Amino acid sequence: MSRHSASLPASYFDDCYAGDPDPWRFATSPYEQEKYAATLDALPRARYASALEVGCSIGVLTEALAERCDTLVGIDLAERALDQARVRCERLRHVCFERAQVPDQWPDGSFDLILLSEVVYFLDLVDVERLVARVRGCLRTGGEVVLVHWTGETHYPLSGDEAADRFIAAAATFLRPLRGTRTDAYRLDILGPVSVPGVRGER
Repeated sequence: MSRHSASLPASYFDDCYAGDPDPWRFATSPYEQEKYAATLDALPRARYASALEVGCSIGVLTEALAERCDTLVGIDLAERALDQARVRCERLRHVCFERAQVPDQWPDGSFDLILLSEVVYFLDLVDVERLVARVRGCLRTGGEVVLVHWTGETHYPLSGDEAADRFIAAAATFLRPLRGTRTDAYRLDILGPVSVPGVRGER
């Protein structure tokens, strides 16, 4: 399978949602449901004051994550996906959505949780470095970052392992792994501040 050499453009995702309102089966796939449950279970805190979900798509995980957040911002670059997310979460007044293509575009505000689920491997290496800079600029003191990625073969610019490992390496000056989980389909990495004493990473 040939790889894209550069970050995937917005048109790639627009085409995906034009042909199918849920092209990755976020709402129906057992894989997605298990992964979402594992992601929520792995969060170090019971509740967050302000969270950012990058690549929220149609809002399935957003809806579940909202129960753990005082405010939650979901961003995606596909307007068709955001239309569905807004309908799904319209009763949740503390949740808002913005169209943004990272790392060039980024929401205002600061966050104590940033979730990057199935998104970093859509970027090339240069844009991963720029994404890390964006995260550093808005992550509150003591904040946490969650990475989740499919580890099977893809045609994206990076594999799941390459995406996670490169992000972790680029963020090493301000984040370190606190917990790592791997299944036969995906890996989940919890990153926290390097300054927290007495917390040992697991892998």
